[in-house]
Amino acid sequence: MAGMGLSDQAATVALQSGRQGPGLQAPSDWTNGGFGIYVHWPFCSAKCPYCDFNSHVSRSVDHALWREALVAEAGHMRALTGPRGADTMFFGGGTPSLMEPATVAAVIGAVEKLWGLAPGAEITLEANPTSIEAARLRAFAEAGVNRVSMGVQALRDPDLKALGRMHSVADALAAFDTARTVFDRVSFDLIYARMGQSPENWATELAEALALGPDHLSLYQLAIEDGTRFAELHARGRLDLPEDGPAAEMYEITQEVTAAAGLPAYEISNHARPGSESRHNLIYWRLGDYAGIGPGAHGRITGQNGLTSALATERDPAAWLQKVGREGNAIVEDFATPSEDRADEYLMMALRLREGAETSRYEALAGRPLPSSRVEDMIASGHLNLTGDRLRATAMGRLVLNSVLAELLV
Repeated sequence: MAGMGLSDQAATVALQSGRQGPGLQAPSDWTNGGFGIYVHWPFCSAKCPYCDFNSHVSRSVDHALWREALVAEAGHMRALTGPRGADTMFFGGGTPSLMEPATVAAVIGAVEKLWGLAPGAEITLEANPTSIEAARLRAFAEAGVNRVSMGVQALRDPDLKALGRMHSVADALAAFDTARTVFDRVSFDLIYARMGQSPENWATELAEALALGPDHLSLYQLAIEDGTRFAELHARGRLDLPEDGPAAEMYEITQEVTAAAGLPAYEISNHARPGSESRHNLIYWRLGDYAGIGPGAHGRITGQNGLTSALATERDPAAWLQKVGREGNAIVEDFATPSEDRADEYLMMALRLREGAETSRYEALAGRPLPSSRVEDMIASGHLNLTGDRLRATAMGRLVLNSVLAELLV
């Protein structure tokens, strides 16, 4: 692949000699996390003012052309990964529930043909309440989707309006009920620390969400992202956001209430009944490999030579489509990630998980152990605990995880 920085031949020699060159790691390290396929559908009905995802509003979409292009780029990614099975697929966006079911079916079929899907592979599709209807959901299920993740975001109509959402609470509840008639696994997202929200308000709303009986919830604090409409309003002092203290209290309420309801946090912002965790997202947090297909999709692919490449595709939908038409793919970034950088990435991601990180895996990637004195200090301060080979952030540590990582990654 272009821009690797180390030839395949040199990488092979380095591995055979036991040396670790730039970007090298054990060729099978990715198997500790698994392998998934991410498919990005960039189109939405409207752009939310807090959203910095690669999403675009378009009046018309040539679905047949997009279907062909997504399948073509999948073929290119298969050439990069070599033979391996896919554990999961995830259709994200944008609003993937605006895709034609035939497009979803074609991409799933291509992945099955190119890689092969593991038995019981998790195939998730993100959906907005405004684009959910029973017949459409059944068509997605027939295409192979077996899990839906809904962008509810709030259970208060004024807040939905303030967040720029096009659905009402009634729409969201109806869509959730409809989705559960089709799929066994239905998750939804909520945003807290919203404008004017108090910890007491959030506790009540979260209890209402849990009363619906979901098996998985993604619960995020509202973040002000650069380049968004909310960033402009925030800079002008026009967003009434909670202070740090009440926002931290909302995080603590989230952990306590969900745990008591049987959906403990398995990751800082994600909660599930045991066995209902998002298997696709666990691939990211466990530093597995993943192929990214579609505009602005990112990927991490380890070749047979032990080189892990970080990939990204063209973000602009029209430019992506043209580039795939010409070249069979729209990759615009492709660079080797040194094993020591992967070690740091592993620690940053794995400590977000309740299961934590394996210190032996970190050491194998980094070529050195974690600084024992700093680990011991973090254990003494109550931010980390170490059981055998497993290093975990405590509840206190997860609350200030960035600070904990800053101490460890020196």
